[in-house]
Amino acid sequence: MNALAKLTLPLLTEESVDDPAARTAMESTRKSLGFVPNLYANMANSPGVLDTYLTGYKHFRTSSGFTPVEQEVVFLTISRQNGCAYCMAAHSLVGERMSGLSAPVLEALRDGKPLEDARLQALFSFTCALLSRRGRPLKDELQTFLVAGFSERHVLEILLAISVKTISNYTNHLFDTEVDEAFGPYNWQPMIAA
Repeated sequence: MNALAKLTLPLLTEESVDDPAARTAMESTRKSLGFVPNLYANMANSPGVLDTYLTGYKHFRTSSGFTPVEQEVVFLTISRQNGCAYCMAAHSLVGERMSGLSAPVLEALRDGKPLEDARLQALFSFTCALLSRRGRPLKDELQTFLVAGFSERHVLEILLAISVKTISNYTNHLFDTEVDEAFGPYNWQPMIAA
């Protein structure tokens, strides 16, 4: 069986990265989190990837119109669908400790089970539909999403999150990124191997 490819570029640090903008981003992250996540250290090998990810992530977090809990539902749904163990661990921690995601919702998202909250379930289902249909949801799927209290603008915001998470999920796949110690208690593995 042919093994999956893995990039061999180094994990960069603030000292080893050449790009000043990437260095600044890494320094800022270290100040706010206390460490530079391995994901960022890998992304810094392409400053455009790191910058695009951070810019899109910031826009989604600050102006998507989703609550912090809803944001984590979107991010965890995408990461689970993409089979990204790193982002599942990271967003499980962020969801539970920073965004107020309840333990039952977090567990359901990690296990791919239905959510008891109808609004969150509509968000989960529509995010899955956008992913599986590659941006072509069915009319009924869109209508269910809108009836749950979301707007058409929210559809575009989910698209932004899909873009951001695709960058991070695929980067993690390409590097087989080691889960940072901080996220370790939330380790997750996809049910089906890639």
